[in-house]
Amino acid sequence: MPQPQTQDAPSASPAAPVRATLWRPLRVPIFRNLFIADLLSDIGTFMQAVGAAWLMVSLGASATMIALTTTASSLPFFLFALPAGAIGDIVDRRKLILYCEIWMIATASLLAAATIGGFMSPWLLLVLTFAVASGDAIEAPAWRALLPELVGRADLAAASALSGIEFNFARAVGPALAGALIAIAGVSAAFVVNVVSFIGVILVVLRWRRPVPKRTTTAETVGGATIAAVRYVRHSPELRFIMVRAGITMFAGSALLALLPSEAAMLSGRPVVYGLLLGCFGVGAVLGALAMQPARERWTLETVASSAVVILALAILAAGAVHSIPSLAMATLLAGAGWLVFISLISALAQTLAPDWARARVMAVLLLTYQGGIAAGSAIWGALAGRVGIPMTFACASLATLGTIAIAFIDRLPETTSDTTPWNHWRLPAVAHEGSAVLDHAAVLVTVRYHVREHHEQAFLAAMEHYGRVRRRDGASWWNVFRDLEQANVFLETFLVTSWAEHVRQHERFTQGDRDIEDRVRTHVEEEPITEHLIQANSGS
Repeated sequence: MPQPQTQDAPSASPAAPVRATLWRPLRVPIFRNLFIADLLSDIGTFMQAVGAAWLMVSLGASATMIALTTTASSLPFFLFALPAGAIGDIVDRRKLILYCEIWMIATASLLAAATIGGFMSPWLLLVLTFAVASGDAIEAPAWRALLPELVGRADLAAASALSGIEFNFARAVGPALAGALIAIAGVSAAFVVNVVSFIGVILVVLRWRRPVPKRTTTAETVGGATIAAVRYVRHSPELRFIMVRAGITMFAGSALLALLPSEAAMLSGRPVVYGLLLGCFGVGAVLGALAMQPARERWTLETVASSAVVILALAILAAGAVHSIPSLAMATLLAGAGWLVFISLISALAQTLAPDWARARVMAVLLLTYQGGIAAGSAIWGALAGRVGIPMTFACASLATLGTIAIAFIDRLPETTSDTTPWNHWRLPAVAHEGSAVLDHAAVLVTVRYHVREHHEQAFLAAMEHYGRVRRRDGASWWNVFRDLEQANVFLETFLVTSWAEHVRQHERFTQGDRDIEDRVRTHVEEEPITEHLIQANSGS
């Protein structure tokens, strides 16, 4: 099921009455059934994670190989996030989730069989861990995008809160159960439990009769939708900023989870201890989720997020300095709280900034950035630990994590976001030429002629820069503004779109929040702009 970073604690809206309606989404049968099945599946997932890490230790692998276990479970989110987000926006999400669950139960069964049969090796363990996580990576954006559909917008914040609590409860319980089970019956028992845990989700999804939304335009291709995701984030400065910040912070903070198996082995040598430490991380995450809403009511988003990063950094430093299991458990508990609060705030903010049509893709890009940070960070911190030791590596990672809050001096997380409700007010022209094949494959050139007020030229051009970012974000592959040489106050905006269908989608992607940008342009214009649409004439040659 979705990774911890895809599950949010309550923070979708600073003033949302999360506590008053926290349990109401459970009245919706499909949400309740998926909630219970997801809880059991997540417990199994964490049991497998503990088993894989401890099996790597048991095989006598180096600290680098042990850290690569975390990389193997995170790397698929880096490799497959973009196409997964595109697929999640253009296919039936129910079927996608079902196919991914079947893939995961099959690969998890291979992992259990290889372990029981005695065929397991460090590299085979990494490959099978990667394979199981690949199904999760492809499923995760679609799963997140379904949440508003399951409970409705009014209960979205409460549903996000319940999802976060469920996931982190599984994080707390799963590792502890795995540690005890491994001590009694061996690592293979934890792998078998994980296989069984997928059955509940598969049964619930099979019985779910989800209505498939009707499309008003032709379906996007995976390639086109992937390009649209990158384009949307690239031309959305706020989204781009929070994703870069998330990736850098997770890169620095990934050292704790990556090296925790090695630290637990040095201090104890018992698998149950490692499971209990991961359980402390999960308990800390739940406590962080519960404390976050009151904190948001008192302080700004930036203050709470930066404070969470400071707590995470101090916890990593403490993990490298302590020499007892109780002290390490306290450090991991604090780290879980800081980790969850930061990721939840970033994830909720990304959801708020993304419109409905791009939400799965935006969440996929977010997964790409911070899971990529975790995968790269785990490998690098593991390699460094092999050279300078775990305590020194934790000290370096702590300083790096603390240093990431300097990004706030460049730009701060926004307190308010624009309205992403669609605002399709532009008139589409009547198409004079027949032939859908031509419209589907030929590029479209759109021109808009503006008569600008005298002495407003520079202000108009400044406003058009923001407008151009919206055009490129929503579908334009090229955009520019030209000035008429014969009439100084006449400007021609031009932009290219890959097809007529893509231009129709561009109309539907304009939002209420973009209305202010358009109004700013109109204040510098004397009369109604004249728009023309031209189709590529030599598309068949």
